Amino acid sequence: MDYSRIIESSETHRNKCAACFRQFNKLEHLVEHMRISYHSGHEPTCAICRKHCRSFESLREHLIGPLPKQECRDIFAYRGCKFCLKVFDSPNSRRVHQEKCQLSGLTGMIGRFSSMGLRDNLTIGSRGAQVVALACKMVGGGSDGSLDLCARVCIIDEHENIIFHSYVKPAFPVTNYRYETTGIRAEYLRDAIPMRQVQRKIQDFLCNGEPMWTIRARGGKARILVGHGLDHDLECLQIEYRPEKIRDTAKYPPLMKTSKLSNSLKYLTQTYLGYDIQTGIQDPYDDCVATMRLYKRMRSQAHRMEDYPLASDPQNRNNFASWRQSELERMSPEQMLEISRSDYYCWCMDSLYTS
Repeated sequence: MDYSRIIESSETHRNKCAACFRQFNKLEHLVEHMRISYHSGHEPTCAICRKHCRSFESLREHLIGPLPKQECRDIFAYRGCKFCLKVFDSPNSRRVHQEKCQLSGLTGMIGRFSSMGLRDNLTIGSRGAQVVALACKMVGGGSDGSLDLCARVCIIDEHENIIFHSYVKPAFPVTNYRYETTGIRAEYLRDAIPMRQVQRKIQDFLCNGEPMWTIRARGGKARILVGHGLDHDLECLQIEYRPEKIRDTAKYPPLMKTSKLSNSLKYLTQTYLGYDIQTGIQDPYDDCVATMRLYKRMRSQAHRMEDYPLASDPQNRNNFASWRQSELERMSPEQMLEISRSDYYCWCMDSLYTS
């Protein structure tokens, strides 16, 4: 009997990451992998083999991509939801769930109602909506029309009710109304609210009576802001807001590409919600609803609630410190995964403070 092969196989198994299943020749290489990978229970995980993936796109490739894991692919094809990637006990359970999981677009009266001029329910001081979604539509400025100028803005609450929806009069001359996608004409902006006034109203509404420098990640009166590409929208609105309160579907790691680039909102809505947006003339209300639905789906993820989920928090900063190397090498892969923490804030933690 070849005992050396048995010993080598045992060592390889001991040096196998309990999260992503990568194997290493030496234990110190596994420790270094865990130090920089930030695996945690908040990563998208295959419900069949329990493999952790960095993003849902990576998980989708693992299940139904060009080179999926065969066993997982076969089970998922039979009992898996193609939108949320969950696996169910039977094909019938999957069918019932998927009918609810696939959402419908905003057509008919709802879509038309969202375009009916000004709606301004921005109130400050009361508890009101603690999570809101914002979206803008841009027209062009500058000599070639390439400068983005906000000409329409919409804000909704968690229940998809419109809080604020208005045309905005840009501070600079408009040279391209981009009518094919915005549906905006010059006369719509002639008597619109000036940019500076819109900026002040939205800024005050988001802070909700709380000074900017006192806003913290958890609790407080300031509102959580949901959107897609919010850096660009807030820049065009000339609004500053605390990053701790921003939930951007373009920058949330589980919703990004395997290349760590952003997915378009159109792709995310089609892939994870099951309907199309941004066809023809685009309404910011549709974008608000899509981002809010994506946010709520991510927030509803059933993860283990750790008090300090981030690797950067003081309680976890030294979990994989170099001075603990010998101690870490005595741990099993499962024990290392137990102390590993995420390098991003998981939106499931919001359920502790917004419910």
